[in-house]
Amino acid sequence: MQKLKLIFWSIIIVELMIINQIYSQETEKVSDFSVSADLYSNYIWRGSKLGQRPSVQPAVKFVKSSLTLGVWGAFDASGYSEVDPYISYSLPAGLSIGLTDYYYPGLSVFETSDTSGSHALEINAGFTKAGLDLRANYVINQAGGAGSAGGDMYFQAMYSFTFFNLFAGAGDGWHTSDGKFAICNLGIGTSKTIKLTETFSIPVIGQVILNPEKEQLFVVAGFSF
Repeated sequence: MQKLKLIFWSIIIVELMIINQIYSQETEKVSDFSVSADLYSNYIWRGSKLGQRPSVQPAVKFVKSSLTLGVWGAFDASGYSEVDPYISYSLPAGLSIGLTDYYYPGLSVFETSDTSGSHALEINAGFTKAGLDLRANYVINQAGGAGSAGGDMYFQAMYSFTFFNLFAGAGDGWHTSDGKFAICNLGIGTSKTIKLTETFSIPVIGQVILNPEKEQLFVVAGFSF
């Protein structure tokens, strides 16, 4: 438990120190920071529906060279909320590595016990080349409040064609009904940019998602601004 607390607070402190040092050296550059928000008809994460109503998903991030620091969130009118700080680093040859902290407001931000911990820490690894995108994820701790069992795994492959993309994902732990490894996320997605004015456009995203393990089918639509 003490080790998890140390890991969590070390991540937060390192993120703040890096941002402060880089930003203080280049105070005139503000484009390293960005803010965005998405609105989706519902929130489907790795084949599972989270929340019950349309989901607003804001994000704030800082990008400097190969380093990205950010916080992503999801909120809906049914009361579902999620806030995920993360850090990632791009490596040569299309590789990347990172760490995500899944945290759910309403739980104590300081709780790190196995039974009721509010932070599930996940190591992320990726590979991207041309239209191929491969992802591997591993949760390193049990956090009863956040819902992770510890050792939860998820793997996904996606290939983007000219007008659409196909993806397939499989996992265990908190990704499936019984915690056993299974295919849980199959889908097809597409996007289109709608031009409203000469200077303002909205990207619209659509997906059809099948979760064979839970025997559920979803249709998701959303846009970014």
